[in-house]
Amino acid sequence: MNALNSLMDGFGTALSPLNLLWAALGVLLGTAIGVLPGIGPAMAVALLLPVTYGLDPVAAFIMFAGIYYGAMFGGSTTSILLNTPGESAAVVAAMEGNPMAKAGRGAQALAAAAIGHFAGGMIGTILLVALAPTVADLAVGIGAPDYFAIMVLAFIAVTSVLGSSRVRGLASLLIGLTIGLVGLDQMTGQQRLTFGSLQLADGVDVVIVAVGLFAIGEALWVAAHLRHGGAEPIPVGRPWLGRGDLRRTWKSWLRGPFIGFPFGAIPAGGAEIPTFLSYVTEKRLSKHKDEWGKGAIEGVAGPESAASASAAGTLVSMLTLGLPTTAVAAVMLAAFQQYGIQPGPLLFEREPELVWGLIASLFVGMVLLLALNLPLAPVWAKLLRIPRPYLYAGIMFFAAVGAYAVGGEVVDLVILLVIGLVGFGMRRYGLPVLPAVIGVILGPNAEQQLRRALQISDGSVTGLVDTPFAVTVYAVIAVLLAWPLLRRPLARAAARGRTRSDA
Repeated sequence: MNALNSLMDGFGTALSPLNLLWAALGVLLGTAIGVLPGIGPAMAVALLLPVTYGLDPVAAFIMFAGIYYGAMFGGSTTSILLNTPGESAAVVAAMEGNPMAKAGRGAQALAAAAIGHFAGGMIGTILLVALAPTVADLAVGIGAPDYFAIMVLAFIAVTSVLGSSRVRGLASLLIGLTIGLVGLDQMTGQQRLTFGSLQLADGVDVVIVAVGLFAIGEALWVAAHLRHGGAEPIPVGRPWLGRGDLRRTWKSWLRGPFIGFPFGAIPAGGAEIPTFLSYVTEKRLSKHKDEWGKGAIEGVAGPESAASASAAGTLVSMLTLGLPTTAVAAVMLAAFQQYGIQPGPLLFEREPELVWGLIASLFVGMVLLLALNLPLAPVWAKLLRIPRPYLYAGIMFFAAVGAYAVGGEVVDLVILLVIGLVGFGMRRYGLPVLPAVIGVILGPNAEQQLRRALQISDGSVTGLVDTPFAVTVYAVIAVLLAWPLLRRPLARAAARGRTRSDA
């Protein structure tokens, strides 16, 4: 009841005309910035930090929260329509959203994403209010072996369900893990795969990899095949969700938050892991398995809902422990310090107006985001009416601008082109793109957690399975690996049993 009363006071703060204006401005800026490849929510908040020096802290953080949620939706817009993720959490949206757009269902994909963000954000924020202390305790108790097990689960799950074969999925994952090795070893400082280039010492940015594999690879693939087919604009289709779409998506919208929120609250990769796991879950549970890879709407609804709930989960660790689990949370932590505020267990007592005003503004921001983006879905979808030569030329331009904006180095453009050629080759030989992106995102973290776990156990491999949580995760991995081998014998046994019962 104390939390509920505090939340009511927070709504009084968030719904003041001035704070409402800052929330609307944050949502608008976030959506616009998220649409641009390479400029994600973390960069947006960082760029706007100096602008907020003169603002009241409550107003500043309400605007930052709006930017965070808005940028996540904006990233999924270009991911769905142009196969160009605006940020890493939007990578999964391209898997089913872009085939939907190419089939003339771009507006429906955007609507499913918008409602998914709304549902995920609402449920995630309710869980934030109700479960923040419990989830924070859980995050403190999870160690390096557990994080490594979670990441191995993500690797195995995604390579098992994507592509025409597991071998191709594994090959794609290895490409991503190799790209993730580029740069300085995090523990020894030795250079790896930098070829003597100082610009590569910091590694290859995830955004450059995602934009290169998805956008540049797709643009080169389309350019190579335009002469074999027409260059007609893609139809937009009807701008609403039909009853069939709603029947298929409502469960996905409700499942996503319960995958996204816990992963957002623990430092295990931000929104990337839960979106991948949500995609895998929806594919396993779907009754329309033949549509996956060709435009299954559940593959947009579930991951987008999980991503939005994950954003709420990141605030749990940041507010209660002062532990940033994503780049945006790290920038917001710097903003807290800018105002002389220290997040932690005492923050709720010392700054109740700020904390509960921020949490209440998340509910307000979700409503504003839905009201803004549902009507805009058919407008955004009209981008697809642009003839493909001009459309993909524009994609190449914005991809290059986004890649250059990441580090301001010309070498980033060269890396972008090289990775784009890798993406083109992967399409040519039927390798799924997503496992490669997962390898880049999670590979360095998985390596770091593996080495930490081995250091703690003095090099003993048993140190990787010395917690109940890790053992449980590895049991799930074993089931995933063994299921294809067991499925056929079980199916044959079931068929024999039916034959005997009929006889």
